[in-house]
Amino acid sequence: MHYSLGIDAGGTYTDAVLIRDSDGEIIESNKALTTYPDPLAGIKNVIDDLDSDYLKDVKLVSVSTTLSTNTILEGTGFPVALILIGAHPLEKELPAKHILFAAGGHNHNGEEVAKLDLEAIEKFALRVKDRVSAFAISSYFSTRNPEHEIRARDLVLEHTGLPAVCGHELSQELGAYERAVTAFLNAQLIPITRQFVQSIISDIVKRGIDARLLMLKCDGSVVGIRDALKKPIETIFSGPAASLVGASYLSGLKTCAVIDVGGTSTDISSICMGVPDLNNEGAIVGGWKTRVRAIRMETTATGGDSHVWIVDRELFLGPRRVMLLAMATVKYPTFLNNLKRTPMPPREDLGENIQPTKFFVRSDYLAGELSRAEAEVLEVIREEPVSVPEIKALIRKDLHPQTLDSLIRKRLVQAIGFTPTDALHVLGEYTAWNEEASRIGAERLARVMRMPPGEFCTAVKKRVAKNMALHLLSYILEGVPYAAIEKILDGNYPAKFKLDIPIVLLGGPARAHRKELEGIIDAEILVPEHAEVGNAVGALVGKGIKRVEILIRPASLMSPDKDFLVFAPDSRLKFDTYSEALETATELGKKLVADYMRDCGLSGNQVEISVEKKTISPDGWNHPPMETNLLIMGVGVRELPF
Repeated sequence: MHYSLGIDAGGTYTDAVLIRDSDGEIIESNKALTTYPDPLAGIKNVIDDLDSDYLKDVKLVSVSTTLSTNTILEGTGFPVALILIGAHPLEKELPAKHILFAAGGHNHNGEEVAKLDLEAIEKFALRVKDRVSAFAISSYFSTRNPEHEIRARDLVLEHTGLPAVCGHELSQELGAYERAVTAFLNAQLIPITRQFVQSIISDIVKRGIDARLLMLKCDGSVVGIRDALKKPIETIFSGPAASLVGASYLSGLKTCAVIDVGGTSTDISSICMGVPDLNNEGAIVGGWKTRVRAIRMETTATGGDSHVWIVDRELFLGPRRVMLLAMATVKYPTFLNNLKRTPMPPREDLGENIQPTKFFVRSDYLAGELSRAEAEVLEVIREEPVSVPEIKALIRKDLHPQTLDSLIRKRLVQAIGFTPTDALHVLGEYTAWNEEASRIGAERLARVMRMPPGEFCTAVKKRVAKNMALHLLSYILEGVPYAAIEKILDGNYPAKFKLDIPIVLLGGPARAHRKELEGIIDAEILVPEHAEVGNAVGALVGKGIKRVEILIRPASLMSPDKDFLVFAPDSRLKFDTYSEALETATELGKKLVADYMRDCGLSGNQVEISVEKKTISPDGWNHPPMETNLLIMGVGVRELPF
């Protein structure tokens, strides 16, 4: 008997599920806290409680994660240097602090338009190498000829030893700016993705499990886990993609919308007849448009661990994730007493980092470059949580909230605070941790809001449900202004929205929000069995999907019957005749698809490859096509009863 193991690492929990291959039955599931900065302990903990008799017969391990997504959403990614080669547009904002514009680049036919300035790239790399964790390189028209990106990458690696990402490796679409942003975000995610993947591999190997290792991509398809190391940007939404296909599997619905209530965010997406709704324009991550093909989704930075904070008697949720009070009390022995005795801050001082329930604790990340103020504050934040008044007393001076904010962004400090999950603890609807800490936190914030604690917690819960409904409707009513939907939900109208598509809720506390959501919208709302580990299930049910796009054009329109250029991923080829170019391009595309599928453990009858050809020629054109676009697509399904 063989089994498959699905693992999902979220911002708060790492989930695992064992499925029997013969009939698709879920045999066991488990949850454990995600650990930082090394997720290995969390992965080990979640697998430890699974039956070892099943584990020895596991032949497939597939994983998904929201760690990359959360890194970008929270602005806590690793520092990256960006090298732009050629005539990149300067009028748009770029996400990097360290940027070099270097001479070089190619034209639309892949011909060099300027010599690559290797000297400038070398000087830049040596100057910033101690301030960054990776490099991103984007050359103008690198999709037509990647030579300059590759030379720059090799030079950076030689002189710094740091990883470097090329834009052409991530997208074959035109759009120099979006490709540069995609390369930057990918490079930013390399350290955390590498650590996550190596942790998975290490634990599986130590257990003696001989299994193929896969990772879910953000379009709901799977990829060999080692390939994910090269392109972590393609896993940015693998957590939400896992929730989508997992919800469909658990509910038995081929068509549904999904609301996944996570720790850091709530994600809304949909699937129609078993096919995820994709955003072909490229995923938007943290406000940055990329060239990554991903599921279309609506994301709100409000999750079960979002920080609940108050300013001027107004309630705020997120966008940052904090450790909930109920969990901190279990993890840190002295915290409960500290929470009880910490003085209430003056109302005029309240802000995101100054709250009657906000505390700070040192993380295990190593400190890099720090300002003097950051170093002073970090020195007094240790292994037990401290409040702002305690920090001020220890440094013997006033504390700027921006200093704390910077330390949080650099991952050196973990914040603790009141969350929607704490509110559920007080209401008795989700009690995984210490209810007393949640109650004390609710009493403190309720005092600021001048309302009873129970009423305050109900208000938090309703705010979360309204936020879920607002983003669900914004997703479904594509094109309808967000403000118009919000106005209707906020108004006291004798009507509510009716949806003709079923809604599936996933996540640990999902059941607690079902009733409030039903009061806002009229729809069939389901919480399937195993909803709390739906993402881990989804990690196993993704198909193998590979798309390869290849462009064929005549080298010159002055002689359109000879000399044809083929622009394929990582290569630029030249042929005498159109038929030779078309035949070679088609076979090359099929080979790239087959190689990819083989890495996913799929071959033969498991894989179906299709070739779509689109040509462009003006009226009266009596020559081979002016442009030929080939889309070679492979779809592979593992021999499992999903």
